[in-house]
Amino acid sequence: MTTPFGAKLRELRKERGVTLVELADALGVSQAYLSALETGRRSKPTPARVDQICAYFGIIWDEAEALKDLAKVSRPRVTIDTTGLGPEATEMVNRLAQRIRRLDREKIEEIARLIG
Repeated sequence: MTTPFGAKLRELRKERGVTLVELADALGVSQAYLSALETGRRSKPTPARVDQICAYFGIIWDEAEALKDLAKVSRPRVTIDTTGLGPEATEMVNRLAQRIRRLDREKIEEIARLIG
């Protein structure tokens, strides 16, 4: 299991030939932290850490914003507050929570397109 941010970070690192040790040293973090970030054992990074990663890789403008957006949606445990919404919304998110592990990639992508 990985997060969207973790997958992108690993992709960036591999594309540019950077090892975990090299990136960890450059960012002043442990190799274990970066590994956990890439594999989803560690949740989303702080905005400051994302800025630091962008600076290291020379990522600017739209690509930097895209990486920041990925970090925002990379929390593997999510709570959805349906307070004030109708009972249909509460039922829907509870059904999704119960069934998310049984959905195949195609269904997940279809739902993602619907909620855009």
